[in-house]
Amino acid sequence: MPPAPPETATARLARLLTMVPWLVNRQGIDLQQAAADLGVSTEQLEADLRLLFLCGYGQMPDELIEADWEGGRVFVGNADSIARPLRLGVDEAVTLIVGLRALREVPGLDERDAVDRALAKLEAAAGEAAAPADRVLAEVADETAPDLLARVRQAITDRRRLHLRYLVPARDEATERDVDPMRVVGIDGRWYLEGWCHRAEDTRLFRLDRVEALEVLDVDGTPPPEATERDLSEGTFRPAPDDLVVTLRLLPGATWVSDYYPVDSVEEVPAADGGGQLVRVRTADTAWLRRLLWRLGGRGYVVEPADVVAEVREGAAAALAAYAAVREG
Repeated sequence: MPPAPPETATARLARLLTMVPWLVNRQGIDLQQAAADLGVSTEQLEADLRLLFLCGYGQMPDELIEADWEGGRVFVGNADSIARPLRLGVDEAVTLIVGLRALREVPGLDERDAVDRALAKLEAAAGEAAAPADRVLAEVADETAPDLLARVRQAITDRRRLHLRYLVPARDEATERDVDPMRVVGIDGRWYLEGWCHRAEDTRLFRLDRVEALEVLDVDGTPPPEATERDLSEGTFRPAPDDLVVTLRLLPGATWVSDYYPVDSVEEVPAADGGGQLVRVRTADTAWLRRLLWRLGGRGYVVEPADVVAEVREGAAAALAAYAAVREG
């Protein structure tokens, strides 16, 4: 089994922000019990507590969070500013109001009443301070047709199989697929259908704005028992264990890649050797990886395997030749 990918800084920050008020309200809790309740290992909890010594609202010793767990019980002090409920500033309130107004216009939204209630309370609390929100127009970027979204939702309710003609941009081709729909989810401003794909014989995620044609079949669309919903809390991309392993060398200025994309491992390169990172990623299709490396403009390259190194080099050479031909013409 491949090692678990390293935790991103964003995920750790979210856990710390949740952990501090939780511990403040459970002073003296057993260390092992706290780790179990928080869903982390004892070693990870101790590492988080050590990090808290460097956190606070200032830089002076009395402005930093205090943590003590030497006796096997956890005590957290000087963290009242984090434990108190947050108050929205004007900019934050306006941003939230604009976001809720945009969310209310999303087609097929089931929780519209809850959004309306939250928006009404926020607008009432903000009062005249929310006036700038009236001058901002927020639009949903997803180009999925509302009728297509409605048909997919109805197929899920009726347990009917779908036949899709689906565009795969990485290969610039449309594929025909029969799918037993499981759910519709919205991620990063896009609508996705998750379902059991009979072509792949596995659970797949389909971006609805890439569906070129859809037909609801008069066939039972109940997914098989082995069809399980994927954890999408960290995004839509999830590599498979049998995917190709590619080693990348990321120079300083390109190390954001290891935070943005799921990776198997990250090895820091010493400054004496140029700095940056050596990372390993898994992929079933190298097309997106080639585009990423070309976009990095020399700040990243493939170390192995050799055939992927050749793919990236040949693609870059072809692009340069085409550019030179345009300039000469």
